This record gives sequence, C-alpha cells and structure tokens, in this order.
Amino acid sequence: MTDLAKVALDFIKDLFAFDQAHPLLFTQFYFWAFFAIVLAFLCLFRNKVLLRNAFLFFMSLFFYYKTSGLFLMLLLTVILSCYGIGLALPRLEGKGSRRALLVTGIVLNLSLLFYYKYAYFVTDVVNNLFGTQFRVHDWIASAGNAILGSQAFSIESIFLPVGISFFIFQGISYLVDVQKGKIEPVRNLFDFGFYLSFFPQLVAGPIVRATDFIPQLHKPFFLTRKHFGLAVFWILNGLAKKLILSDYIAVNHCDRVFENPLLYSGFENLTALFGYSLQVYADFSGYTDIAIGVAMLMGFHLPKNFNSPYKARNAAQFWKRWHISLSKWLQDYLYIPLGGNRNGTFASYAIILGIGFLASALAKNWWVFGVVLVLTVVLALLIGFCKGLRKELISDINRMDTMLLGGLWHGASWNFMIWGGLNGLGMLIYRFWHSCNVYIRALVISLICLTFYWLKVTWPAAVFNMFFVWTAIIAFGALVHMLYHMCRFKAEFKWLDTAWSVLMTFIFITFTRLFFRSGSNLDPALANEQAWNTARNMVERIGGRWDMSLVPQMAWHHRNVIIVFIVGMIIHWLPERFKRRYRIWFAKMPLPLMVLVCALAVFVIFQFIVADLQSFIYFQF
Repeated sequence: MTDLAKVALDFIKDLFAFDQAHPLLFTQFYFWAFFAIVLAFLCLFRNKVLLRNAFLFFMSLFFYYKTSGLFLMLLLTVILSCYGIGLALPRLEGKGSRRALLVTGIVLNLSLLFYYKYAYFVTDVVNNLFGTQFRVHDWIASAGNAILGSQAFSIESIFLPVGISFFIFQGISYLVDVQKGKIEPVRNLFDFGFYLSFFPQLVAGPIVRATDFIPQLHKPFFLTRKHFGLAVFWILNGLAKKLILSDYIAVNHCDRVFENPLLYSGFENLTALFGYSLQVYADFSGYTDIAIGVAMLMGFHLPKNFNSPYKARNAAQFWKRWHISLSKWLQDYLYIPLGGNRNGTFASYAIILGIGFLASALAKNWWVFGVVLVLTVVLALLIGFCKGLRKELISDINRMDTMLLGGLWHGASWNFMIWGGLNGLGMLIYRFWHSCNVYIRALVISLICLTFYWLKVTWPAAVFNMFFVWTAIIAFGALVHMLYHMCRFKAEFKWLDTAWSVLMTFIFITFTRLFFRSGSNLDPALANEQAWNTARNMVERIGGRWDMSLVPQMAWHHRNVIIVFIVGMIIHWLPERFKRRYRIWFAKMPLPLMVLVCALAVFVIFQFIVADLQSFIYFQF
C-alpha cells in the first residue's frame, strides 16, 4: 500500500470513527463540513419528501454516532419502541387498554433514563440508608460484552449518553399526544425516526412537540430570501454567544473559581457567580440559536426556546422565558396531570415527601424529611379545612413538585434538588409578595432583614451575613416604595420599578445558580459530596469578611471578563423591538454585503476561541 493510499485510508477511518475526546460540536469546522454535505445532497432531492426525510434520518444517526458512539443503539431503541407503541395505541379497543400501553411506553422510556442518569444517585441513597457499600455496575455493558464475547465495554461505571433527557422527553410527549388524539401516529419509520433524531436539536433541545414538527415532514422544501438571511443571523448570533460570551468567561474566570473557591476572594467568587449566569445563558441559548438557524436552512422551523430571560420581573416569569420548551413540557405533562391549580392528587403529596426523604438520606440527616413531613401535613390540613385557601395552596404544592422534579431532571444530586426547590420557593414567595400592599411588604422584609442581622451577630456565619446584605437591599427598595406611596407623589416611575424588579430577580436566579453550577460537570460517583463542598466554600467566601481596599485591584485584574459581562448584559437588556429591527435589517441586506458582514463577524468571533473547544453545558443533561 502506498503512503498516499495509507493516508487516505487513515483519513476515512478518522472520518467515520467515534472519538470521545472530540465529539461533533457546532463550534468545530468538521460539523460545518458535515452540514455543507448534508445541505448539498438536500438540494438534490429537496422536493422528494420521503427521500429527503430518510436521508436526514440517516444523517442524524451519523451525527449522534459521532457525538456519542455506540449509545446510538440507545437512541434506536427509543425510536423503535415509541414508533411501535404509537402505531399500536389507536388500534386498541377500550380506554383502559390504551392507557395501559401508554403507561408501558412511558415506564420503558423513563427506565432507560433512570438507569443511565440516576444509578449513582440511587446507589448513594441505598448505601446511606442501610450502611452498605454497593458500587455501580453497568449491566447493559456486561450484556454487550457477553454477546460480543469480549471486553469491549467498560462495566465499572455508567456514562450518561448525550441528550438522553431530550429525546426521551420528546418520545414521551409523542406517545401522550397520540393517546389523547392530538396527532395521528406516524406510519413511516423513517419519518418518525427523523422527527425524534433531527440532528440540530437532538442533543440539547429545544424539545420539539410532535404536533409542531410532524406536519412539517410532509411539506416540500421552502426557503425564502428573508428566511435564509434570518437563518444565517441566528447561526452567527449563536456562535457569538457561545465563543465570545460563554467560553471566554468560563475559561478565563468562572471555571477557575468554581474548581477551587477557597483560592479566590469573596469578590472573585461573587463575580464568578454572576459571570456563570451569563455564561450558562449564552451557552444554552447560543446552541438553540444555531439549531434554529441550521434547521431553517433545511426548511424546518424549531420553536423559540429563550425570550430574554433576564428581563423577567419574578421567578415565575423567568421560567416562562428560560428553556421554554422544557417549561411547557413540565407544565403540560407534569403540572397539569398533578392537578394544576384545580385539585391535589396523591402524587402531589408523594412527590414532595419522596424528595424530602431522598434529600435526608443523601445528607444522612433526617431533620430535612421531618420538616418537609410537618409542612406537608399542615398544608394538607389547611387544604382540607380552609376552603378559601384551598385553590392557592394546591397550586403552590403542584408548582413546588414541578420545580423539584425539574431540578432532578437536570442532575442526580441534591444540589439540583436544592436548586429546583429554591426556584419553586421563589415563585411561592413572589405570589405572597404580590398579594401584599406596600406597607406589609416593607414590614415583612424589614423583620426578615433584622432577623438575619440578629443571627449573624449571635451565630457569626457567612450564610447569615450574605442573606442579611441581600435582604437589606430588598428592604431598602421596599421602604423607598412605601415612602413614595405615603407621600402620594403623582409622577410615575414604572420604568424604575421594572428595572428594580428585573435586577432583584436576576440576583435571585444568580444565587440559585450557585447550586446548579456546583453540581455540574462532576463524576457521578462523587457528585453529591463534591457539589455540596463547592457550594459551601463559595458561600463562605462571598459571605465572609472582604478586604475592600483590594477590590479595585482585583476588578482591574479581571477587567476583560468584567467588560465582556457588562457588554453581554447590556445587549441582553436591549429592547426587543430594537433587536427585531437589526435582525430584519441583516436578513434583507444585499447578498454581497451579507457575505462581507459574515466574514467580518466570523473573524471577530474566532479571535475569542480558546485552545480547547468547550462542550455545550446542556450536553450533560
């Protein structure tokens, strides 16, 4: 074999081989070469719908293989099971039979998710409860080794397949919608496989509903000049978010601080926490922007997944703007089945008690479960005997359940449970806050502030100091608002009230990110202990004593990261009408000018690229 032939053979092997260290990412040149080939072939048979769908299905499978290797078999299992059950559901006679088959499909899908995502979590709980020393063993890998007659797969640990939560949730929503008659089952396997594996949104969403996407499967390719321009804009916008904002802030500041908070000052820990809020938004929404643009170039439309979430005035509004496809999924397939704001069910109480039990088992401290149990009993009694409060309390319990399970969806550690619980608590507190007049608000928050002051003086602790400062800021705003009403000023400052609410919500969401980030990117076997230690150490630094004389020096040292953060937040807070204008302006500009602008944008974007391309954060979920 000649050297040239050997080089060519090695190139082909690398082209089709899975490399775990280098998965197929939107930020790699290899992906864009792959997409260019897909787009070229798509143009050849764009109006041959069946051929187009089959081609894109196989290209999506190849994309997932290059991202996750032999976990492709898991994706195929989900596709085949959902396809078969979806076909069988309408053919069954009797509501009970259809419901039983639906439950079977849901349990099958959730079992796969449970196995890969929560094996370490359950093992920790069992070991803490019974004092055992069980270790995780990959039984599916063992079966694979037995079939192959070799040790091809590692059995000592269970790896989380990329995007498993997204395509399983998408499959479950399809089955539920078929059973409810919202959509007819897809008859063609290639069409269904294409829907469930469409590569732009396969590994990190958005979660696409069958009712929105399947009707697009049978439409001929259609791309207007305006849509082409918008698609290119979304791709550039997503790359800029990912490489300029997310990766730059992560590599140059956030990752270093979160890796060892005790090496850094309170100021640096605080800036890392706020920086992570922008980082995770820019990373995830950047992926979604690219996915929307890539899909649009192929003639398909994906749902909007973010709507300037840091413009939200409260926690509930934030979740209507953040990861919209997941929020809607949880609302339609969890919150409403639990009873929504109409009635409570057995599951409403079982979920909150179960999560309290799990948290106590992981912490090896049963006071958490005791508190949750007492609160649940009190709420149940109030719901039973206070008819005036019944609807509100039922709604609150179901909201909290939804947020707690949403937290567990993101990760199998109690840090994610705390994160979900804090978001649920934020919603409930806002509902109470919104129902009070300005005088009660000022009184309540002032009393809470004084309580934290007393606690930090009596039992000096960083967490009490941190909450004292935060509640003092909120109390100041509440007192100013109260004085304004007392003096009966006629001038309206709605913009100031909005800005204050947005800022307070952003601070609250950023604080919850402390637990979210601490539990991310960890070895599942060590996640619970390591995540808790990271969160605790950051609180110690942020709430500890600051040397204010060093703050200007540290701010100057991190000036580039701070400038990128400020610019990113300013762009985020720009009015939506202004953003829509420059999107349309870009989409309608002459092609030669668009090419020039794209070349300039790509040049600027890649000045910020780091040595090792960072995976998208939500790949781990």
